[in-house]
Amino acid sequence: MVSAGGMGASQESADGPGYRVEDAARALVWEVPAGWVALSSASVGGGLVRPRWVTNLMVDDGFDRTDLAAYADERAAELGLTGPGTTLLTAADVRQVATAEVEGVRCWATVGVTKPTWAVAPAAGPGSPAERVGEAPPPPGTINVVVALPVALSTSALVQALGTITEAKAQVLVQAGVPGTGTASDAVAILCPEVPEGVLDDPCGPAEAFAGVRSAWGQRVARAVHAAVAAGLAAHPWRADSVAGGAGGAGVVW
Repeated sequence: MVSAGGMGASQESADGPGYRVEDAARALVWEVPAGWVALSSASVGGGLVRPRWVTNLMVDDGFDRTDLAAYADERAAELGLTGPGTTLLTAADVRQVATAEVEGVRCWATVGVTKPTWAVAPAAGPGSPAERVGEAPPPPGTINVVVALPVALSTSALVQALGTITEAKAQVLVQAGVPGTGTASDAVAILCPEVPEGVLDDPCGPAEAFAGVRSAWGQRVARAVHAAVAAGLAAHPWRADSVAGGAGGAGVVW
C-alpha cells in the first residue's frame, strides 16, 4: 500500500526519525535516534555516517558559497542542533515537502526541477550553449530525497538502496517528459537502524542483505520514492516552454 502524505506537515515517529518544518529558518529537520546509521551523497556530513540529525536547507537561487561545511554549521547553530549531522541544500521550497510511506518505508522529497540535466553532458548543438562541467558547485535546483527504513541494512544493501532511490527518481522524470535524470545538485540520505559491530556484513545476521529494485525492501523503497517525487513534481512541474528557444528560464512552476 502506498500512502502519500500532504505537503509540509510535520511527522513524529516513535520507532525512527520524524521531521519538523522550521518555517522561519526555511529548513526541514530530522532528529535521528541513537543507534541509527546513514548513507548519504550530501556534500556536508555525507558518506557512511552516524548523524544525530539531518537537515534539508533552502537556499536562494543565486546561492554561490563554496565553504559549504561552514555554511552548514552556521545554519545548524541557528536551529539549535548539536553533534554530527548531515546537511542537504536545495533551492526548492522545503515547506512544500512531499511524503510517502510504503509498508514501513518513509520517504520525504523536495522537488525543484529548475535545471534538469542528463548524466552525460550533451554536446553543444547549433545555437545552444555547452553544459558546464567543472569543479565549481552546480547551481541550486535539486531533488533531495530522505528515506528511512525500519530494518537494518548491510553496507552493500545501503549502497543498493541508494541506486534504487536514484532509479526511482529518474523513472518519475522520464515518465513526466522531463529532459534529464535529475539535477546536478541532487542529494540523498538513507537512514536505518545500525547492526552491532561484527555482524554488519554477516549474511546470516540481522541485517537485510538486499535493497535492489527487485528485492522486497528495495521495491518498497522504490515505490515510496516514486510516489513522493511524483507528488512533488506534480505540485511543481517542469515547464518545457520556459526554456524553449534558449530563454534560460527557471523551468519550474512555483
